[in-house]
Amino acid sequence: MKILHCCLANFYIDKYGYQENVLPKMHKIQEHEVEILASTENYLNGNELSYVKPSVYYNEDKIKVTRLPYLKLLPHFIAKKLRMYHGVYKKLNEFKPDIIWLHDVQFLDILQVIKYLKKNKNTIVFADGHADFTNSATNWISKNILHYIIYKFCAQKIDKYVTKFYGTLPCRVDFFKDFYKVENSKVELLVMGVDDTLIDYNKEKLKMDLRKKHQINHEDFLLISGGKINQKKNIHHLVNAVANINQPNIKLILFGKPDREILNIIDKKLNHPSIIYLDWINNIDIHKYLLISDLAVFPGKHSVLWEQSVGCGLPGIFLNIPGHEHIDIGGNCIFIDEGSEQEITDAILNIFNNKELYSSLKENALNKGSDYFSYYKIAERSIKPRL
Repeated sequence: MKILHCCLANFYIDKYGYQENVLPKMHKIQEHEVEILASTENYLNGNELSYVKPSVYYNEDKIKVTRLPYLKLLPHFIAKKLRMYHGVYKKLNEFKPDIIWLHDVQFLDILQVIKYLKKNKNTIVFADGHADFTNSATNWISKNILHYIIYKFCAQKIDKYVTKFYGTLPCRVDFFKDFYKVENSKVELLVMGVDDTLIDYNKEKLKMDLRKKHQINHEDFLLISGGKINQKKNIHHLVNAVANINQPNIKLILFGKPDREILNIIDKKLNHPSIIYLDWINNIDIHKYLLISDLAVFPGKHSVLWEQSVGCGLPGIFLNIPGHEHIDIGGNCIFIDEGSEQEITDAILNIFNNKELYSSLKENALNKGSDYFSYYKIAERSIKPRL
């Protein structure tokens, strides 16, 4: 099958572990012919929004990527909000996909996709959704103009052509149903996951080598957290908790680039003997460090690292956020309610001091997580309704 992954409603970042990176990779591994159609929106240094030049190239997975320019008839600010481009219809006609996979539907040039579908009625369409009320429609203009009028219009226009709308979190399933009002029977949960190709290591040797590199003892209880470190992630509370616990056998690996506000709070704590700070690391190294750790701790806003950590077989501590209950696959994690320093401290010590509890969490994570959050299997499920 020829599958065109369209990343026109948001960014596309090379060499990352986001869904729009890994699903095309897995579909290619599964012997489909795959291309990516993307915006020029990108990220620089891990957390800075940027725009690159329009281009055509092959990414690290040898998948052809076409980055389209925004429509020049409109001011750039407007064109990038409406997500209107030069060349969508032309690219569709050139590639002639059997399947069009829309990574989000919030782009006005979805009308060009519909124009193509009217003339190519056998083309199958799937659409995922990454929007919910924690990351979208967070102010009056965004909610009432962009999402309720423009992006809802896009979703409803494409509705009749879509085989499945996939919410990537339970709350995103609800966003499709309740806010965009698409056909409810078409909407399902399709979880994000872990890139299986990045975790095929001799875990014991990896653990021995990396722990030795960072002077972490074999018997140390190793926590891991990171990603985009901002106020909403509550990583500063975690850093303070670990520093104040001050237990020599409890260590924290922290990776990512804190924003300026958080760096001012945690800067001095990053030199604590119980904290190993790695700065920003690439996707491959993230998976390596997940594999050598004992417990993932994400006490704030959701990140794709939640699913990646459980997919690597790690038990976890997560913030209890409505619509994010999918991360509990049957006793692999515990939830905290606020993400405060005291709550994080209590949760870590509870697991550290209760070997039976930890053993149960770890067993459930290992036995269930690597299967449910496998991106290879997610990619298979994602196109199964019509194959």
